[in-house]
Amino acid sequence: MLSRDDFKLLDAEWAISYNDIISIEDDEGSQESDLIRDYLPGQPSQIDFKHYAGYVTVDKLKGRSLFYYFVESAVPDPLSKPVVLWLNGGPGCSSIGIGAFAEHGPFGVRSDGTSLYLRRHSWNKVANILYLESPAGVGFSYSNTTSDYNTTGDLRTAQDSYVFLINWFKRFSQFKNNDFYIAGESYAGFYIPELADLIIHNNLHAHSSSPIKLTGVMVGNGLIDYNIDRKGLYLYLWSHGLISVQTYEGLIKTCVDDIKLECISYGVDLAKEVGNINMESLYSEGCLSIIHKHGSVDPCEKNYVIPYLNQIQVQKALHASRTQSPYSWSLCSFGVNMHWRDMPSSMLPLYRRLIAAGVRILVYSGDWDGVLPFTGTKLAIDSMNLTIRSRLKPWLDDQQQVAGYRVDYEGLTFATVLGAGHEVPRFKPKNAFILAKSFLEGM
Repeated sequence: MLSRDDFKLLDAEWAISYNDIISIEDDEGSQESDLIRDYLPGQPSQIDFKHYAGYVTVDKLKGRSLFYYFVESAVPDPLSKPVVLWLNGGPGCSSIGIGAFAEHGPFGVRSDGTSLYLRRHSWNKVANILYLESPAGVGFSYSNTTSDYNTTGDLRTAQDSYVFLINWFKRFSQFKNNDFYIAGESYAGFYIPELADLIIHNNLHAHSSSPIKLTGVMVGNGLIDYNIDRKGLYLYLWSHGLISVQTYEGLIKTCVDDIKLECISYGVDLAKEVGNINMESLYSEGCLSIIHKHGSVDPCEKNYVIPYLNQIQVQKALHASRTQSPYSWSLCSFGVNMHWRDMPSSMLPLYRRLIAAGVRILVYSGDWDGVLPFTGTKLAIDSMNLTIRSRLKPWLDDQQQVAGYRVDYEGLTFATVLGAGHEVPRFKPKNAFILAKSFLEGM
């Protein structure tokens, strides 16, 4: 994960730097040409939904185009269901490779890297899901201006994602009046409130004639505030017996609030003490063996997506072969991540604005995540001093078993998912589905 100290940080009230008018140009694509008419290679033969894939231009002058995969809801009338935009984080990771094919899209990839299976708890059973690879340089998204890959950051990502949505809703105009949600995880904990804030701003100003019906956001194991999340990480590792009290106290003294030089040596101590464990899910096996326990989550499933999406026939079926790029598709873009230019230090001001605007908010955390653990998320939420409407209580799965815990605040719900790691839908697909369905239906 990026360190906030390596980058130029934007002011906490960063959204005022948005241009009042973002240039929106007509896009040349069409819904009909993006329809996936034939089976995806390795796809199970019978499906009861339409799906689309293609490019939307976000900057004609520089030749920036973002790639998407859209799955209509598998119900008789998809227009009766909301549209959910899904964003993975990184920054630089693919929402299609991770979100669609490794978490909650209709298809998962088998270990052979060539065949697909139908996912039982696909989110398109309750919503129309739009997976976006953003910014340019991630997955199949690209720019004809090479320097774009070295100069992107939070601000451009939000602006390009907004232009994408405006043009996408023109292309899929039948969905423009549907409730719209933004969901995602990890560094998308920044992407989501930034994009939501921009939508609210432009709904009122620049593009009030074509508003996006933003209804709510769902943030999973998301980054909220660098300083608070760092504090929460150290607390989590110490409370789980992974670091010594001496290392914990040293980290709190030197790596939180006023960062000191000694923070480096305590960071080395942390790495030595924690060792080679699966930080994405502390009590799950990592992708170290070709054999995993029957019935458990396959820890290598994300790796199977890579050969699948690099097949020429798959790329043609997804309409992803617009350019003859010399680079193969990758799960995450190292270059985009390393050249990230700007980011705020905290999303708390934007959370307050979203709450004030009446946007529904669900923040959820897998309680086995050691990357962005729930302790930091809870500390960040508590720092806003929101009114508590309902104190901590269990929430139940479809068998009336405790699936996690939730606290309802004024304007925001925080929930944990028992036994889930950093990517909740991958580690606990059924309970992630139940939680998302409940939120989309009013919780």
